[in-house]
Amino acid sequence: MDNQGLVNLGILDLVVAYSLVLLAIGLAKLKRIGQEGQMLWASLRMVFQLLAVGYLLHFIFAVQHPLPVLAILLVMGGFSMQVIGARIKRKMPRFYQVVGTALLIGCGGVTFVFCSLVVHYSPWYDPRYLIPLAGMIIGNSMNGASLAAERLGAEMRERREEIETALCLGASARQAARPALRNAFRAAIMPTANTMAAMGIVSLPGMMTGQILSGTEPMVAVRYQVAIMCAITGAVAITAYLIVLQGYRSYFTKAQQLEMQ
Repeated sequence: MDNQGLVNLGILDLVVAYSLVLLAIGLAKLKRIGQEGQMLWASLRMVFQLLAVGYLLHFIFAVQHPLPVLAILLVMGGFSMQVIGARIKRKMPRFYQVVGTALLIGCGGVTFVFCSLVVHYSPWYDPRYLIPLAGMIIGNSMNGASLAAERLGAEMRERREEIETALCLGASARQAARPALRNAFRAAIMPTANTMAAMGIVSLPGMMTGQILSGTEPMVAVRYQVAIMCAITGAVAITAYLIVLQGYRSYFTKAQQLEMQ
């Protein structure tokens, strides 16, 4: 335990913790669900990625220069695009352009507002604030983005005849696709809404728990958690809205004719 009351974890402690993952893999193998290899690979990837990030952040914190910080943010955005794309088998037209633009505006805009107007630290590129906060916003928005894109594509395919009928009756592309847009947006924001509803009663959020374990006063940790959850909710909503708004247009021609792949 250090001077701030933080309990440092050693290698042996991590080995004991990792044994719980091995237990989960063993149970999966016992029940023959066929995901043992995937679970093992995911856990090893998590460990190596976090160790690499830890060493990289140690270097960036020491350098205190905006260029490495911006480079890290670009890498985070690129990996989020790769993860979202891997989750969705049937992608909408111009998928990466639509999702990339939505993430840039939604996550980038909210991160800028949150860091400059809520936390208002200095300098603006301080990696101890910017990288963790941007990471939480991007990570949660990534889930909303994948849900919005996947649900929109499914809705457009399932409602193809309904949409074509509406177009034949004189409806615009947006009017014809409105039910699909509504359902896709609802699917994207519902997990975040459920998370907010359960916070503090069913679960203690990770950021708040981490701050308390590091010696931060509970009420200070609570205020930070409330603030970041509001930022995450805004980022998820903006990102999902932009995906469904841009995404439905990619299914129509300039003459407002439905064009499904």
